[in-house]
Amino acid sequence: MKKLLRFLESYRKEAVLAPLFKLFEVILELIVPLVIAHLVDVGIPSGDRGLIGKLCILLIALALTGLISAVTAQYFAARAATGFAADVRSALFSHIQSFSWPQLDQAGTSKLITRLTSDINTLQNGVNLALRLLLRSPFVAVGACVMAFTIDPKSARILAIDVPILLLIIFAILLGTLPLYKRIQSHLDRVTLSTRETITGVRVLRAFRREQDEIERFESENSLLTSLQCFTGRISALLNPATYLFIN
Repeated sequence: MKKLLRFLESYRKEAVLAPLFKLFEVILELIVPLVIAHLVDVGIPSGDRGLIGKLCILLIALALTGLISAVTAQYFAARAATGFAADVRSALFSHIQSFSWPQLDQAGTSKLITRLTSDINTLQNGVNLALRLLLRSPFVAVGACVMAFTIDPKSARILAIDVPILLLIIFAILLGTLPLYKRIQSHLDRVTLSTRETITGVRVLRAFRREQDEIERFESENSLLTSLQCFTGRISALLNPATYLFIN
């Protein structure tokens, strides 16, 4: 990770501003329950339409400001992630150029192509998500606990039960999907190898009329990759509904 993080140094400003704007967005979101509590406890029972109108305008202002903050955070996160990916891809390509022929044969052309394309894109998405969501989650978790105990300490004790259950769900899904993602990587290399071999030897294949065999081989590899990705995606997709189930 240290070797990869040095590629973010050129985008240090964006990498700092993205989570800062996310923090500002979270603060605005956490103010909303206080405004609604004041609206329900004071504004509605008193029938003060002026106060109710002001609080509604405040809620709209908080929502719009939060939206602007979220879009700004996404902009800086995207700039940092794409720049990071471009620099890593360039450095990796330069490193591959220094390989000897035996090293290239040992690494495998299909694997190197996958590293330069799919793996770099995965790193880019990872940096983007980390700047937007990974750093946002602690802000939300800590802030939500503070606000919950501020508004209703008795009801907030439910969080003490929910949080360990949520952690167990998250770790269970992560531990279950990590080996599957490694298998997906292996199958992706095989699909890339099959495609490369077909393109490289297309004249030979046509000369010996083996096009249909290659199509069937590719479809077989592609079907295995697709089914494994769908299976892994279904397990990963359980995270959101399981989280919302226990929180709500």
